[in-house]
Amino acid sequence: MPRSTVREHPKSDRAAASAGADRLVRIGAAVFGVGLLAVAAAVLPLFFGVHDLPTALNLAAGILPPLGFGLALWGLVLAAQGDR
Repeated sequence: MPRSTVREHPKSDRAAASAGADRLVRIGAAVFGVGLLAVAAAVLPLFFGVHDLPTALNLAAGILPPLGFGLALWGLVLAAQGDR
C-alpha cells in the first residue's frame, strides 16, 4: 500500500506554533499598552495649554497603538490556524 504524501504535524510542532502565537499576542498587548501611555502623555498636556510636544511622542502615540493591535491580531490568527 503506498504511503500518503500528506504530512501530519506532530503535537510538538503545534505546541511550538501555539507558543509563538501566544508570544506574539503578548508582545502586541505590551506595545499597545505603551502606545496608550504615549497617547495619554500626548493628550493630557493639551488640557494645560502646552502645545509644543516632542515629535517622538506624537509619533509614538500615532504608531504604537495600531502596531500593537495588529501584532496581537496576527498572533490570534496564527493561533487559530494552528488549532485546525
